[in-house]
Amino acid sequence: MPGGASNVAWNVQALGGVASVAGLVGTDVAAEELKSLLRDKGVCVDAVEQHEDLRTTVKTRVVAEHQQVVRVDRERIVGLPNGLTEQFCDRLGTEVESATGVILEDYGKGVIEQMVFDRALSVAAANKIPVGFDPKENHCLRVNGVTIATPNRREAFLAAGVEDRGESGPVLEDTDLRKVSEDLHRKWGPKLLLITLGSKGMLLAKEGAPIFHVPTRAREVFDVSGAGDTVIATCLLSLAAGAMPEESAELANYAASVVVAKLGTATCSPKELLAQMD
Repeated sequence: MPGGASNVAWNVQALGGVASVAGLVGTDVAAEELKSLLRDKGVCVDAVEQHEDLRTTVKTRVVAEHQQVVRVDRERIVGLPNGLTEQFCDRLGTEVESATGVILEDYGKGVIEQMVFDRALSVAAANKIPVGFDPKENHCLRVNGVTIATPNRREAFLAAGVEDRGESGPVLEDTDLRKVSEDLHRKWGPKLLLITLGSKGMLLAKEGAPIFHVPTRAREVFDVSGAGDTVIATCLLSLAAGAMPEESAELANYAASVVVAKLGTATCSPKELLAQMD
């Protein structure tokens, strides 16, 4: 299965969007298999660069009785090879110019550097298209100007520099969580901040508006792998299609409840989404 940013692209495609991925892979067999899987689902891979110094990340999940026992990651994080940054940024800019929305999915693997982030953001701003940002807990970037950021609780607290003392009652009465959402609004300046909270659902915060709690819609949970990918894919696709922020958050919540009932990284189709909402 495609993982990481490729799983986000697969989720966009599954929901009826048209996805194009930009990123770096090695010159190995895994890279060819990944590109083949994406092409088969209609995802454009023209902006995927290959380099001999890189190794395509492969994650192997050992599962027993529908439960993941352990995961083995085979990867080599080296960052963008010399001379490739500007070339990749130019290709990325071209892709963004032809898009109606952009998702910057940071897994801390070395591709999402500040220069790459800035190029995508500047081209998106010039074309007035929404930008989604899914952060990594150990990777600090200047991200001012994104439309929506979707950290999970741990990532949000770490980014805000606030100690997480644990959940304290109902979501809207969690003073630490409210403080973190306010701090991240000041630090990142997103139009929308959607903090995913696992079994507690999501917290949606907008500038100048009361915070909004979206309770979880999951009925059964087999595997939460990739649920965050589904959330940002659904949110950004909804916003690009004209949904209101609350609508995009609710749609993302329902879509996530579909994929956590499946084993491994998974996608949600429009038919499954409508059935879950019914």
